[in-house]
Amino acid sequence: MVKLAGTFTALVTPLKDDGAVDYDGWKRLIEFQLEQGVAGLVPLGTTGETPTLLDDEEERLIRIAVGMAKGKVPLVIGAGSNSTKSMLFYTRRAESLGADAVLIATPYYNKPNDSGLLKHFEAAASVGLPVVVYNVPGRTGRNIPAALMKELMQFPPIIGVKEASGDINQIGEVIDTASRIRPDFQVVSGDDGLTLPAMALGGTGVISVVSNLIPQKMTAFTDALARGDYAEGRRLHFELLPLFRTAFVETNPVPIKAAMNWAGLPAGPVRPPLGPLSVASETLLRETLVGLGVVAA
Repeated sequence: MVKLAGTFTALVTPLKDDGAVDYDGWKRLIEFQLEQGVAGLVPLGTTGETPTLLDDEEERLIRIAVGMAKGKVPLVIGAGSNSTKSMLFYTRRAESLGADAVLIATPYYNKPNDSGLLKHFEAAASVGLPVVVYNVPGRTGRNIPAALMKELMQFPPIIGVKEASGDINQIGEVIDTASRIRPDFQVVSGDDGLTLPAMALGGTGVISVVSNLIPQKMTAFTDALARGDYAEGRRLHFELLPLFRTAFVETNPVPIKAAMNWAGLPAGPVRPPLGPLSVASETLLRETLVGLGVVAA
């Protein structure tokens, strides 16, 4: 069982100015994350701009991540697709390259019905590698309600869910259901700003965007919540809340990559169809980072 506890970083994919993948930057980013004490790494997710990466780029990124982090922290590799056949290819590739688990988003655009969704995740579970379901209806157009998540819990290789529905009542219902029928099923927040309430309800951690920039601070935050120190957890939540908000002032990962660039971390530009921040958003984000002491005024 892969332990999904604490802060897992949904890694950005560093790019060079010409749009090519910055593999040296990728190595520096992984080193930084490990040095700062994160609990796990999640390459090739939404934050990693996976829809615009080529297969050979993804494979090289996985190989580097496994070579640097395997055995140190869990590696949960993004393997989602709106094609079940493609998802199986990505899952088997992750398994063959040494991933500890895969993160599989609800299929997007085709908005599968319940029976199709169950078959999709049943197929993922059949590979045998631990599977983390990624419920992100804002990206996919399809929510996985608690009743359907309960059905997914019947497949032992499905070890948990990254809950990014934004619905704290649903998250609580999933946690409660798991506690009664599948106690080893883990629920992690998919939204930085909902980490505190999700963990207070029994969630185990967060797959975080802002930990690309402040991994040590996010680790301290989830560590406090895990040990039941809610006074410290609340303090850190309110301290970081402006960043939780402005990191999503435009489409992720546009803001977080801008913030990382200002802080001297490897990130680079985003790939089209994403574009740079607007002037208004850039001003807001910079003011937030200055206020937190992340970048100089």
